[in-house]
Amino acid sequence: MVIKADFAIINAEELVTLKGTSSRPLVGEEMRNLGIIKDGAVAIKDDRIVAVGTTKEVLGKLEKGFEVIDASGKLVTPGLIDPHVHLIFAGSREEELEMMAVKGVSYLEIKERGGGMPTTLKKTGEASTEELLEKTSKILDTMLVHGTTTIEAKSGYEMTFHGEIRQLEIINILNKIHPIDLVPTFLAQGIPFEYENRVDELTREIVEKWIPEIAKRRLAEYCDVFCEKGYFNIEQSRRILETGRKYGMKLRIHADWLVHSGGARLGAELGVVSADHLIFTPMEDIEALVRKGTIGIFLPTTPFCYLGTYAKAREIINKGLPVALATDLSAANMCESMQMMMAIAVLQMKMTTEEALVAATINAAHSIERAYEIGSLEEGKKADIVIFDAPNHKFFPYHYGVNLAEKVFKNGKLVAEKGRRIK
Repeated sequence: MVIKADFAIINAEELVTLKGTSSRPLVGEEMRNLGIIKDGAVAIKDDRIVAVGTTKEVLGKLEKGFEVIDASGKLVTPGLIDPHVHLIFAGSREEELEMMAVKGVSYLEIKERGGGMPTTLKKTGEASTEELLEKTSKILDTMLVHGTTTIEAKSGYEMTFHGEIRQLEIINILNKIHPIDLVPTFLAQGIPFEYENRVDELTREIVEKWIPEIAKRRLAEYCDVFCEKGYFNIEQSRRILETGRKYGMKLRIHADWLVHSGGARLGAELGVVSADHLIFTPMEDIEALVRKGTIGIFLPTTPFCYLGTYAKAREIINKGLPVALATDLSAANMCESMQMMMAIAVLQMKMTTEEALVAATINAAHSIERAYEIGSLEEGKKADIVIFDAPNHKFFPYHYGVNLAEKVFKNGKLVAEKGRRIK
């Protein structure tokens, strides 16, 4: 049978297919099998993949008249997926980052001094929608040129009724006009200054007013909560998540980032799709997440920048929890590069390069319930593909701190090349 194609990427030194991984996330030893094809090729028609195999196999299937892109000596992978992004915010907090990283001032202590997340809530609320759209578009462009083609995008940086609706509306606007696909999440995150000692009251407002209206407008697919010391406690988090589920949202949770808050245990109880951070989560709570089929998302940035303590990746993977990686990009510390997340995961968290790449592609796709169309290079899936200027997948932790993405394809279109977005 002859196949029509618009173009084919051929002669890849390594073609990472992750074939056969769409039905469930990979766990344990499964995370070390990338489905690599040497001298690989992938053919694209419109926005879909139509053929995958060796260069000889793919070229033998195609009808004449397609464009050829030579990837000799290069690594070709699925588009990278970032399943935890605090996307919409104004201002920056670089001075606080230095205080934490160099002087050892804790995240909670900065908040007690009148800084931290509440300052971002105030600045974001004061910014115009046009300003937020412009700043966020630049962030997305940077993600795109580094090979990220899909993200989970959270609200949470205004924490007022109208502010959270505005944040989600901005996410939905950007989802229509930017090449990156955005999966919208309502996040109950920071505590505004005026609610500092009235978190129960804020929680009641969220469950009685905010979530019903967000659901009515169909602005968010997921509901998430910052279940941490100094923010939402276990019972407040439970109310928020149960209300999100009541109104048709799927659930995620920030768990055990600063201390053992019990967030992972709550996530297991409620059967959340993902539990994120897991830095101070005891292994019995990890086992509870395994039993519920939850995906754990590791966020290497804050440990790298100032916490110094990483999630116990080796123990958690060995327990059988499927894991993904994400940037946790936020106003507190910014890194748009999933390549950097893979480097940190290998060099600091002792994940293998194969595990890190699985966590940044197919398992990340499962964590946002998109594995049926992204996360692997297989016939019928979206043509989200990256050509890296690297001979193999082990280069991510070896040649780090630079952008290895040479060409980025989204839905079958070349959208970035050599560090520049193509309009």
